[in-house]
Amino acid sequence: MRRAHIRTLAIAVAVTTAATGLTGTALAGEDRAPATTAVAQSTDIVRAARAAAFAHGAATGVGRGDALQAQDVLIDPEGARHVRFQRTHRGMPVLGGDLVIHLTARLTYAGVTRAAGHTVAPARAEAALTARQAEAKAAAVAQGDARDAELVVDARRGASALAYRIQVTDSATAEGGGSRTVVVDARTGTVRSNLPDSDEFLSPTLVDELRERGESLDPATHNAPVPSGLMGSSAAAAARYPATAKGTGSSLFAGKVPLTTTRTGRSSYLLKDPTRWGTETRDAKNLELENFSRGKKFTTKNNKWGNGAVSHRASAAVDAQYGITKTLDFYKKSFGRKGIANNGKGARAMVHFGKKVDNAFWDPACGCMLYGDGDGRTIKKPLVVLDVTGHELTHGIVDATARLEPTYVDDEGNQYGEPGSLNESLADIFGSAVEFSANNPKNPPNYLIGEKLGLRQKFLRRLDKPSLDVLEGAIDYWSPRTDDAEVHAGSGVSSHAYYLLAEGSGRKKIGSVTYDSPTYTGAPVKGIGRTKATAIFYRALTRYMVSSTGFHDARVATLKAARDLYGQNSTEFTTVNKAWAAVNVTSANVPPRR
Repeated sequence: MRRAHIRTLAIAVAVTTAATGLTGTALAGEDRAPATTAVAQSTDIVRAARAAAFAHGAATGVGRGDALQAQDVLIDPEGARHVRFQRTHRGMPVLGGDLVIHLTARLTYAGVTRAAGHTVAPARAEAALTARQAEAKAAAVAQGDARDAELVVDARRGASALAYRIQVTDSATAEGGGSRTVVVDARTGTVRSNLPDSDEFLSPTLVDELRERGESLDPATHNAPVPSGLMGSSAAAAARYPATAKGTGSSLFAGKVPLTTTRTGRSSYLLKDPTRWGTETRDAKNLELENFSRGKKFTTKNNKWGNGAVSHRASAAVDAQYGITKTLDFYKKSFGRKGIANNGKGARAMVHFGKKVDNAFWDPACGCMLYGDGDGRTIKKPLVVLDVTGHELTHGIVDATARLEPTYVDDEGNQYGEPGSLNESLADIFGSAVEFSANNPKNPPNYLIGEKLGLRQKFLRRLDKPSLDVLEGAIDYWSPRTDDAEVHAGSGVSSHAYYLLAEGSGRKKIGSVTYDSPTYTGAPVKGIGRTKATAIFYRALTRYMVSSTGFHDARVATLKAARDLYGQNSTEFTTVNKAWAAVNVTSANVPPRR
């Protein structure tokens, strides 16, 4: 369904709805730009967006000394264009300076979504610390090896300051000895932020809670080997190599699954999928590798993989490869997205990462998924379950788009702040959607996250009533204290809004799971269906969210997305507003910017 047509002028047009507090982006739904090649078209769009950003500096915050580097260009079927920019100021990267310029089909300015609501120029432009002093500070706080410091402008959290950004590798405070990025004030030496570069599925708080309860995470496996008579490809199938082949894997958690692999010889196969841009899973050899090329390739002679048990190193690889390909299929089928970064490149994974690493995470440094085997005590098996993979790869998509990040991280590594909570929520929302898309009877789809992990509460998180997650203390509704919640707990707010948008409130049974979703005021909400709800949240992420987006900004982003897709007078638009109100996120209680 197309949204109602809105014709625009060659200047910014603000559409304001008193009931929603929505400041909209005027989009020309029926206008079409002249047909050009894709490369030329993108060049023209970027040039027009950059010019519009400077021409409308009062709205965009772009001014003297700024430069804009395009990160993404999106062209909507109804005609709108969106260009996501990273900003530099006097040659220095601006943290929290990202913005999206929205254009009509005629490449006229239609609005902006910006992370920083203030000027990004620092009050003092001279550093008091040397780069070496900043590197020493970063190495000390992150307990690792500091790389070269880079001067940046830190425009996050309502102020701008000259700072040094330093990546610290082999950090003793990062999962599996990974890397952290430390930002040090260039005048005072204060640590402005110290964030892990990877997104971990299990928070330190959760792992500690499991240990205190004496509870282990021990998901049941199928232990069902592939029948010996089931062959992947006939010997005569390919005369030239490499060639695409059809194999079969026996996974830990998803049963017997088909795998598309690469045939490299008459009787040799590689766990690499040429039909999905070369997506591949390798063995980290229980080393803390962040370089995919150093991982060991999985090969076999008969195109059969794993045995359904942890005794075979390929079993976890089967789950990882299956989960990754199903995630890629979901995003491509649903939204036309070609890979994690939408650049036509395959996803990568390494299983058996490190020794006794009790987590799974998306690692931007590697550009891949990393799966530990567990510590053998609290976490007893690799976290290669389907919705875990969908969750973590979605972190990769957020990293390629809005780059939502936590407000701060405590000394134990727990993350806090609404943008980080929204990041976790989106990962849960789309992780659940991947399950529905795969529709595997051995891993039935539902609105539960981590239901196969073997926990006593039968799930890790759930979208219909997040507070049923007592392990993480998830919350159902927004309050002024939400920004101080650990991100997995705070994620409940937008996850709950999504569920209400998709399925509505009240008691119902979907598949084999019974749900009973409440609302803040007790007013009922009638859902619009999972497909439409997911489309709205995806469009909001890719077009209208930036690094600082919190829940009230997410509400506006999803309203804009619903208006784009279905029109401002549609039931879908109205229901988005009702769903957010049902979790106490409204235009009337927008918190002041911190």
